[in-house]
Amino acid sequence: MKNVGLSEAIIKFTGTFNPDQPCESLHTQKSRQLYYQPEEGFWMVMTVNVPSLSKTKDGLEYMEYQSDDVQDNVFRAVLRQAYHMFRLFKGTFNHILDRRAGDVTYLRQKLDHFYSRYLLTLKLNHCDILDVFQGIQFLPLDKQTFLRVQCFVNFVEAMFVQVKYTAFLYNDQLVWSGLEPEDMQVVYRYLVTSLLPAHMETELQGGSMPRHSTSPFSSTHYGRFVTGPLNLQDSCGSTGKVPKVHINNLTCPESYHLIVYRALSATLCLFVDGSLQLGIDLFKRLDVFLGPQLTSIVSEVAEQCSKQASTPGGTTNSVDSAPKFVYFNQLNLAQKSTVHLDSRRAGNVSVTPEVLRLLADINADKNRAITVEVLETMCLYICMFFVRLSTTGEVILKTMTDYWVVGKLSNLREFYVVIHQKNANLIEIN
Repeated sequence: MKNVGLSEAIIKFTGTFNPDQPCESLHTQKSRQLYYQPEEGFWMVMTVNVPSLSKTKDGLEYMEYQSDDVQDNVFRAVLRQAYHMFRLFKGTFNHILDRRAGDVTYLRQKLDHFYSRYLLTLKLNHCDILDVFQGIQFLPLDKQTFLRVQCFVNFVEAMFVQVKYTAFLYNDQLVWSGLEPEDMQVVYRYLVTSLLPAHMETELQGGSMPRHSTSPFSSTHYGRFVTGPLNLQDSCGSTGKVPKVHINNLTCPESYHLIVYRALSATLCLFVDGSLQLGIDLFKRLDVFLGPQLTSIVSEVAEQCSKQASTPGGTTNSVDSAPKFVYFNQLNLAQKSTVHLDSRRAGNVSVTPEVLRLLADINADKNRAITVEVLETMCLYICMFFVRLSTTGEVILKTMTDYWVVGKLSNLREFYVVIHQKNANLIEIN
């Protein structure tokens, strides 16, 4: 929607009916507008075209618009992500204006510079219920291995006083973070969907990962900087590209240099005081210290993960009829999914698109009664049991393609199960 005045009129007009719950979306036949107010006095609007199919009836061709493919809760979550990602790298809208004495032109330039690149990275056709959750996938470790990681992180922060916060990931799963969950939520998404995949692609194009050694007599390590200098021996002393991020925006905004160091499958994120000038000497010291230590820890974590995978409870059943699930805990933002086969958000899923949309529909309807008329618009269901999901409850659906979908909510935890069994009955599913 290009007319700003019309957007403002819609928001203010709908606000007269319920000031406490402003307009969230506007539906038309060909498009969907989503509204989000990230800060006082600021609104963001995203317009999505409704997919359509060309059909013929009585010899006449017409367009049939698939409005069910555009889910409000999913795309409003995408809109929120767009703001949170901007805030991570640029700061809040109000903070930008305050720094330039209310210069709106400067804010427009910042917005254009960021979103002209960010929007190209969106994969709207692969957005689903995980975008609604924006959760974090944690790696469960035994006490000894977790303590080893925690001691290593504490040692890093003690050795390098410039480092204020640290996060440790293994295979795109979070092991440790010193950030507030809301900040780590955005940083985690940036890492696993943007920074690390791009880095891995660069490594694959450039061949195998080089080994570094501080001397001919020391053991080699596999560490290298993801953000920072590409070559520590560069005579120019270039520190490379190190992004600056803004965290604690809701309380006391602070800026930090985000140094990301990777060894094999482990990733270490170092948040360095943003007021400091980074020099090549700091990166050399970090590499000498982190490389051998991180390479050693990776082997311990990998061994522990192998033990978990070899246990009966840790094996993954690859049979198509095996139950698939999506889990989300609102308390710690933990999520886990066997419906999604990886964390790259590239459409690699184990269920049909219709079932995936149904999960998001159940999530959207958890705070209001679901009537038979609403479900009939999905053109999917055969039967349903319903208990209001505002605080706790359960929904059971069966689709026309013999998928059973169960949604449960309890103690701020959401659990969705998908079972594909043609001859199963309600008693067995429940």
